[in-house]
Order: sequence, then structure tokens, then C-alpha cells
Amino acid sequence: MEQVTTEKKGHPKALYLLFFTEMWERFSYYGMRGILILYLTKSFIEGGLAINEQSASLIYGFFTGFVYFTPLIGGWLADRFLGQRNAITIGGLTMMVGQFVLFGINTQFGLYLGLFLLIIGNGFFKPNISTLVGRLYEEGDPKRDSAFSIFYMGINLGAFIAPLVIGLFAENLFAVKDESGKILTYGYKYGFLIAGLGMLLGQVLFNTMAKKYLGTIGESPAKAKAAAAADNQPAKVDMPLTKEEKQRVTVIFILTAFVIFFWAGFEQAGSSLSLYTDKFIDRNVFGFEIPTSWFQSVNPLFIVALAPLFSIFWTSSMGRKLTTPVKMGLGMILLGIGFFFMLGAVAERGGDNHDITIKASLFWLVMTYLIHTLGELCLSPVGLSVVTKLAPVKLASLMMGVWMLATFVANIIGGFVSAYVEALGAFAIFATIAGFVIVLGTVMIALNKPILKMMHGVR
Repeated sequence: MEQVTTEKKGHPKALYLLFFTEMWERFSYYGMRGILILYLTKSFIEGGLAINEQSASLIYGFFTGFVYFTPLIGGWLADRFLGQRNAITIGGLTMMVGQFVLFGINTQFGLYLGLFLLIIGNGFFKPNISTLVGRLYEEGDPKRDSAFSIFYMGINLGAFIAPLVIGLFAENLFAVKDESGKILTYGYKYGFLIAGLGMLLGQVLFNTMAKKYLGTIGESPAKAKAAAAADNQPAKVDMPLTKEEKQRVTVIFILTAFVIFFWAGFEQAGSSLSLYTDKFIDRNVFGFEIPTSWFQSVNPLFIVALAPLFSIFWTSSMGRKLTTPVKMGLGMILLGIGFFFMLGAVAERGGDNHDITIKASLFWLVMTYLIHTLGELCLSPVGLSVVTKLAPVKLASLMMGVWMLATFVANIIGGFVSAYVEALGAFAIFATIAGFVIVLGTVMIALNKPILKMMHGVR
């Protein structure tokens, strides 16, 4: 029987171990992601790789996409052979090496090798740590949604700190400046070094404390656990899914199909929004020009501030009345509303002109991130939680990989969208995304009853 350090009230201590492990992994990932598009597009003399913006957007999109494809494979391997804890360690160490490659080999070969290792490592790490969170709670435990909101704070605490620290190293401490203070060469490679050290710290934390706080949870493959639960009769483990289980798995695929379009819009933050901010947003505050990479911290800052309120709200009497499809539909609608503020930025500049001396107010960008954050909190932690509720035990990590498949497809779509901002214009792109996701969110809310019926008691 699995054992974990628990408390009669509140959440088990293991949740906070997973919180900090995920925090450092996200520090590593979002730190490098915050400077990636800039590293790709800056000239050689500026410390970049001099790749044109359209190609860089596609590289960014395919990288961030495949980061969420490999969890499908990593989840399956963990369920069948490795166990979640071994998979997390393999993934963490692989990502650490990937960051060090980006630091040490500043060529396109180094870029592709480093990104490849990050993609593979994330495939082992990402689905399995989320699955472990779900396994800390008994079926039907109302604290599970709250736990995922807390866990989500760990994700975003790392994502908040990373661009600030790594941006400071890359765009200040290790940047070469002229006498007037203008940056001549950015220290992007040192940003990748700090990201790798963050990943190392997270792995040390996890591997030294997992036994104490997780007990035996995640040590053995889920298939082996299912066999033990079936009185060591493997035939039961390999039996086909029941009708109820099949319908619940179908719901996971339905929800995954919808959220593809949420993430395709949301992930513009690291590509088209980042490039737009770099060129057309007035980043000067009280005489200080805010580094572009720092804006990657705005969304996670709002997450850390607002997630506790959402965690409380979901467990309140009013919050419990909202079903998963309704929460997620609201999230998509809020994403669309957020893009209306970027339309305000474009309008303030007089439309899609290319004059970089005409800047839009910082207000539009901050409001976009705020509304997008509200949408994300309605959709992402809720989605993580419901997948752990709906997935059959023997397919738990695999189904988490399926959920993350949405982000794989979304980032590739998002990369193509970003690549065409220059040709089609920011106004047309932002307006199209806004209208499309609002319609989809409305459709999801309308499908609430039939989806709930297929969930068989899970809300």
C-alpha cells in the first residue's frame, strides 16, 4: 500500500515538496523561454543567432510545442516501466544538460541540440509530477482542485522569478555596454547557465526529500500498482476499459481539443507579444527602460497573487456549483477579452505602422496579461485536476500526456500565427484570436450538460 506523510487537516506535506520541485523546473524552463526569441533574432554581434523573425517564431513555436508532445511518451513509459519518480529524475537531469549545452555551444548546432534535450527531458518530467499531485488525494477528495491551484502557484512562482533573474544576467550584469550605457552585446548564454543551475537545485531537493514525504507514491509503475490492487492478477489489469471509463477518457479528449485554441492564443506571450513589446510598447518607467524579457514575469506574478483567491473560491459553496466545462469555458472567454486590450495598443499607435518611435502605453499590455491570467486560472489548474479524476489509474500519466498534447498542437499553431503578424498586421491577428476563442468558450459552456453526463459524477 502506498504511504505518504499526511495531515488530518489541510494538505499533505508532500504537496509542498512537489510545489518547490516544480518551481525550480519552471524557473529553468521559463527563464530560457523568456530570452529565447530574443536570442534567436538578435544579431551575432549582439550575442544572438541572427535568425529572421518569421523563422525564429516558427522555431519558437515548434520547440514550445514539442515540449508538450513528449509528455505523451514520457507518461506512457512511467505508467508501464519507470514509475513517476524515476521519470522525474531522468527528465530533470536531461533538461539540466540541455541548458548547459545552450550555454556552452553558441551556434545553431548548439541551439538545436540544447532544445532537443529540453524537449526530451520535459517529456519525462512534466506529466509525472502533475500525476503525483493527484495521487496524494483519495478519489472524491474536495481538496484536490485546491491542491492543484496551490501547485500551480509553484509553477508560476518559478516562472515569475526566472525572467527577472535571467533577464538581469542576460541584459544587464553580463551585457557589454558602451560609455552611454547602451547595450552592445547581450549575455544570453549566461541566462541559459543560470537556468541549468536552477534545474540542478530542483533535482537535489526532490531526490533528497522524496522518500520522507512521498513514501512509496510514484516509486513503481502505475501498471504494477494496478496489478497489486487486482490481487496480483495481471489479466484484470489488461482488461478493456469499462463503458464508464471510456466515456471519461473521451471527455479528456474533448476538453483537450477545446484548450488547444486557448493555448494557441495564450502562448503569443512569448512570441508575437514579446516582439511587439520590444518594438512598440513604451517600456520606460521613471527613466528606467524595463527589459523586454521581464514582461514574461507579469503573468506568473498575477498567478501567484490570485491563485490563493481562486483556491479559496473553488472550495466555497458558490465555487463548487461551477462545473469543469463552465470554468474552462469562462477561461476561454476571458482570454478573448484580454486581446481586446492589445487592440487598444494598436489603435493608440494609429494602426499597424512600422514606426518604432511611436509607442503604445504599458497599460494595454499589463491589462492583457491580467485578463489572460484570470482565464488561465479558470482553465489550466482545473484541467490538470479533472484529468487526474477522469483518467483510469493504469493510464494516469498517459492521459496527463494527452492533456498536454493540446499545448503541443497549440504552440505550433501559435508559432505560425506569430510568424504572420508582420504580413497580416497585429490588429487582424489579435482581433481574430479574440473572436474565435470567445465563440469556443461559449460553445463549451453550452455543452456543459452532455459533457457532465459522460463524466459520471466528476464535476
